Amino acid sequence: MPTLTIPVTRTLIVAGAIASRDYQDVHHDPEAARQKGSPEIFMNILTTNGLVGRYLTDHFGPRCTLRKVAIRLGAPNYPGDTLVLSGTITEVADGTAVVRIVGANGLGHHVTGTVTVSLPEGTA
Repeated sequence: MPTLTIPVTRTLIVAGAIASRDYQDVHHDPEAARQKGSPEIFMNILTTNGLVGRYLTDHFGPRCTLRKVAIRLGAPNYPGDTLVLSGTITEVADGTAVVRIVGANGLGHHVTGTVTVSLPEGTA
């Protein structure tokens, strides 16, 4: 699958946290993040999950359905970095695709996992 490159901005991190009702201060308050051992605010898993969903629906189309999302976070996404999502279709059967997802940034793998997608009829 083609890659999707997403600039990781402070606005994206804060907006994603607010949209997912994750009010943890490490996602919007740089000083609080530093006090808790992080050099900067960082993206929450729900925003990452949404970006993985966007990546898949961009590829398979808006009528696909994400059936199972099994992702794991690794390196944090900090403002000023870039997230590059890539996917490998590992299986297609009975209108369902299984995709291995990797999202990398300047520190390493931010997200890895597998997503099962139901495809609209006529899609492969």
